[in-house]
Amino acid sequence: MTGSTPRRAVLAAALAVAGTAAAPAAALPRTADASRTDGVPLPHGHGSGPGLVDNRFWSTYADWRSGTGAGTRVLAGRRPGLVIDAPAGRTDYRDPHTGTTATWEYATWTSPRHTSTVPATEAIASWNAQTPAGTWIAVELSGRYSDGTDTPWYVLGRWASGDGDTDIRRTSVDGQGDGRSSVRTDTFSIDDAASGLRLASYRLRLTLHRTPGTRATPTVTRIGAMASDIPDRFSVPASQPGQGRELVVPRYSQNTHIGQYPEYDNGGEAWCSPTSSQMIIEYWGRGPTAQDLAWVDPAFADPQVCHAARHTFDHQYDGCGNWPFNAAYAATYDDLSAVVTRLRSLTELELLVRAGIPVITSQSFLKEELTGAGYGTAGHLMTVIGFTAEGDVIANDPASPSNDAVRRVYRRREWENIWLRTKRYNASGKVASGTGGVCYLYWPAHPTTAQRQALAAVGVR
Repeated sequence: MTGSTPRRAVLAAALAVAGTAAAPAAALPRTADASRTDGVPLPHGHGSGPGLVDNRFWSTYADWRSGTGAGTRVLAGRRPGLVIDAPAGRTDYRDPHTGTTATWEYATWTSPRHTSTVPATEAIASWNAQTPAGTWIAVELSGRYSDGTDTPWYVLGRWASGDGDTDIRRTSVDGQGDGRSSVRTDTFSIDDAASGLRLASYRLRLTLHRTPGTRATPTVTRIGAMASDIPDRFSVPASQPGQGRELVVPRYSQNTHIGQYPEYDNGGEAWCSPTSSQMIIEYWGRGPTAQDLAWVDPAFADPQVCHAARHTFDHQYDGCGNWPFNAAYAATYDDLSAVVTRLRSLTELELLVRAGIPVITSQSFLKEELTGAGYGTAGHLMTVIGFTAEGDVIANDPASPSNDAVRRVYRRREWENIWLRTKRYNASGKVASGTGGVCYLYWPAHPTTAQRQALAAVGVR
């Protein structure tokens, strides 16, 4: 997807369903797959691939020490992180969604400059943090163009895990640009990729805020970005199937929540992203407590899906489909890591599934382009949980009429094309954009050797 595309046409939060017919649920296999999980070699024929995607994340003690802090302190331990030590100063912030102006103490950390292996047309940041009541963080990016000039500091998110009286309302920031690049909700983009201008390097800046006079602090355990230059393409080459495997992942339908809590993106019909996130969070054995869910109407089934929608909601975007906000929500659970990235092939996705890591993918398609879906969409998230022995994609598709109907099997060739392409024709016959392999990855902060190898093979460390 190039920077010439308007703010991404694939609105992951807004499932534009052209018909709601759903395929019947297929039964889970009776026997578990016998694929090894104690070591995952690269699939046959899988090399490093073209230089389309660059990931850089700071998460280790050495990573945090490599940056420049003002008022921050690095925590050591099993999961190193960044906290406020002695605040660098105070600042006033007027919350545009409440109209309230408040004073906050703050401290900052700025990453070293990272030169991307891919001169990029786009960049998407991710962060993992805990923000107790009365604290929040801001994430910014400043880039250097391929001609040696610099971008402004762009805000990529103002974020808090909660939304109580002492918290800000988590938000993206519209209207940012310098005539050469801009930020569209959660994505930094070069405005005219055809010009040849690219993002050559960047720095990220974290600002940690807290209520003055308190000892509360955010704790940030991961910050980074995925930079990419995916060429315009209406189709991608077909990949060869690998070894089949299916993961047992909880199934939740977004459509059983239609009309619930319309203040969060009009209710469940638009909750594909948080519903997918909740499935994976629970796959890893995490989830909200009964106390966390006490606010949900007890008449509603699967209250954790409502909870996920509330806690991924972007008050500026007015939806639950902000990609980094979903990853950040997942990482609020104990010892989960989460990033937004792009994969270059279905083979890479198979590698992750074989290591036991399901993947949340973003795609858009016409009804006739995905056999068995029963709908078309301008943007939709679903969870890939496995592959059949023939290589077809097994997905937990939240756009289903019931939890039992969520498991689908989609034709491999159709599915990989609608996910990896960057250009498509919409229902009006006009050219629209595709996501070019965007996905969310959630995994334990202390993964197995096989999981670590698989993540490293797709560029995530």
